[in-house]
Amino acid sequence: MSRGRVETWLIPQNHGPSAVTDATVRLRWSAPVADTRWLPPMCVRAGARTVLCRTGALPADSRGGRIRVPVQLAGAPSEVTVRIDTMWSGGSADHNPQNSTHKVLALDTGDVYYF
Repeated sequence: MSRGRVETWLIPQNHGPSAVTDATVRLRWSAPVADTRWLPPMCVRAGARTVLCRTGALPADSRGGRIRVPVQLAGAPSEVTVRIDTMWSGGSADHNPQNSTHKVLALDTGDVYYF
């Protein structure tokens, strides 16, 4: 994060046991999003602080393609929390729903965070 501009990169993963025909992940920031003009075509704004992104098909025990979600936050806050969670998975059973939600605090330092 730098001056309110946040780039979130994620790689969806399906641990199985079944393939997922498509899924939707939700990204929610603790600050309002001011600008989403750089969103990739598989993502849409879904509220003042929320973006939804399709993952595409995820075969069992595989990873999907990298999804880059750049946004500009309103007011250029000094820190922001982003929550990433599975919103929809095409009706597939999830035997470990604890790995479907992530929360990261990013500070306005320009540093890159991995989790």
